[in-house]
Amino acid sequence: MKRLTSAAAGLLLLAGLPAIGQTEHKSEAEKVAESRGVTEHGAGEVLWAWANFLLLAGGLGYVIQKNAGPYFAKRSMEIRKGMIEADEARAEAEARAGEVERRLASLQAEIEALRRDAQQEGEAEAQRVRRESAAEMSKIEQHFLEEIASAGKAARLDLRRYSAELALGLAEQKIAARMSAETQNRLVNRFVSHLGHA
Repeated sequence: MKRLTSAAAGLLLLAGLPAIGQTEHKSEAEKVAESRGVTEHGAGEVLWAWANFLLLAGGLGYVIQKNAGPYFAKRSMEIRKGMIEADEARAEAEARAGEVERRLASLQAEIEALRRDAQQEGEAEAQRVRRESAAEMSKIEQHFLEEIASAGKAARLDLRRYSAELALGLAEQKIAARMSAETQNRLVNRFVSHLGHA
């Protein structure tokens, strides 16, 4: 387009050169005569004006034909390319929109599946916690039973010791009540004779 503009400006300059060369001072009468279309040169000057015009129009036509065709062809190709790219972008956008719509349609099913999975996981976790709690309770119960058994055993030993002490105390009292000097002598003699036999 810049070449077209510069070529047109050059032709206008060439066409205007003859007019620039004829820069005489004209009298008032010549100016009036010119404005009426009457000059002393008459038809020759009009002929030159027409020739100048035809030369200018032909040059402009040539420049326009030479430069405008490729320019418009190039511009047409750019427009077609833009339209093709726009069609591709539209098709891609429609494909994306279709994908989004499919995802939105399946979103409810996905949410439901996630809920089911979460519920199943929650139930499995609750069962695991119940099992672990039951195992822990069983361990605690076993530990308490062992402690109770141990405490019972200790209590029985204490009771036996106490009852043995009581029995010894009663036996001492009975023996002390039955023991006389004669009985003591008899017991000592038996013991000594028993030692002698051994």
